[in-house]
Amino acid sequence: MQDPIKKITLNDVHESLGAKMVPFAGYSMPVRYSSDIAEHLLVREKVGVFDVSHMGEFLIKGPHALELIQKVTTNDASKLSIGQAQYSCLPNETGGIVDDLLVYRMEESTYMLVVNASNIIKDWKWITAHNVMNAEMENISDETSLFAVQGPLALQTLAPLTEINLAGIPFYHFKSGTLAGVDEVLISATGYTGAGGFEIYVKNKDAKIVWDAIFGAGEGLGIQPIGLGARDTLRLEMGYCLYGNDITDETSPIEAGLGWITKFNKDFINHSALKAQKENGVKRKLVGFKLKEKGIPRAHYPIVNSTGSPIGEVTSGSISPSMGIGIGLGYVDIAYAKPGTPIAISVRKKNIQAMVEKLPLLKK
Repeated sequence: MQDPIKKITLNDVHESLGAKMVPFAGYSMPVRYSSDIAEHLLVREKVGVFDVSHMGEFLIKGPHALELIQKVTTNDASKLSIGQAQYSCLPNETGGIVDDLLVYRMEESTYMLVVNASNIIKDWKWITAHNVMNAEMENISDETSLFAVQGPLALQTLAPLTEINLAGIPFYHFKSGTLAGVDEVLISATGYTGAGGFEIYVKNKDAKIVWDAIFGAGEGLGIQPIGLGARDTLRLEMGYCLYGNDITDETSPIEAGLGWITKFNKDFINHSALKAQKENGVKRKLVGFKLKEKGIPRAHYPIVNSTGSPIGEVTSGSISPSMGIGIGLGYVDIAYAKPGTPIAISVRKKNIQAMVEKLPLLKK
């Protein structure tokens, strides 16, 4: 029997705004309010708000918190100062990735892990199974709402709502304080769009107050709610991985270009196998590409070389609203992974010419 679809706290607000709601990662989520292209461009040019309250949040606390996080994640959490976040992943024992996540250092020995909605139960079980050191764990996913206020006017929108100096928060850092009269709001200079902005964690009971205040403050700046459709094309232009597409239980962080979050100065799950991959090289690599001809690349389309022989597969693809061309990510044989390498995407038996590109695909 399938689990019933969950509703985020502001579900009724999104329906009243005319959002098209779709099942996503076990939740009913707004995929778009107007059009994916219009919403995408609004975030690149002005400011938009995503309700991503489906994401999972775990607190890891106590004297053994860091020890557990160091064991289950690839990045080095010992480098985090209080008020800093880092991107990381949970490696499995067979060379793949359980999930990618953010690690926030909240206090001396309190951390928050932010995980993908589709993996909340899986990740919780995985981390619990490795918690032999008895760190305190608390799953606060069902009490927490998360809004991503993204775009070049995000700072201008949020600044009047708080006394926190938002301009003074460096990238991948955060502050906790009062926003729109609501206490204990976490404001993080992170996001999944490459357009700049903040992610705001708030208790469910305060979600509507904060949401309404953000839209009130941004009214004169053209603020709009944004759906998951535009979130996907925005992250794709930046070359950010999507779990389930570009990274999975079968893809290693080294293959996925996540060597920069895989630190071998500490021990973690499957450390030695991933270290050997780093030292000896991998047979395939995740690359970004742009089409040279008209066409739309889609996940699972074959990637071929100049003679038409298969060399890989598309994992994410779409038309870039900012550039008006087909773009994507995919795994290719290592010989074809260098930026500037010509490749082709096989679309309905036609090979569409493309080029491997250095990430991000959208240049500033």
